Amino acid sequence: MTDTQNLVLQNRASLSVTGVSEVCGFDENGISMVTVQGDLLVKGKSLRITRLSLDVGEVDIEGTVDHLEYTKLRRNRESFLTRIFK
Repeated sequence: MTDTQNLVLQNRASLSVTGVSEVCGFDENGISMVTVQGDLLVKGKSLRITRLSLDVGEVDIEGTVDHLEYTKLRRNRESFLTRIFK
């Protein structure tokens, strides 16, 4: 996998992400993942992962996307997840 990443958001209802190495957690209000550009948090409503292909680093998400946030890569994934899904 390279350091290249693409985010394609269509009408806040469909999000495609490349450069994903791990999905840390998800529910209908948030999805957290590790990408080549840092940890990525997607927040919204009725979120669901419609395609997950970690061997090529791609994730497709549907639902209402309200917020995208990058943070630096962290060594301690548990504290990242605890902070996100409070």
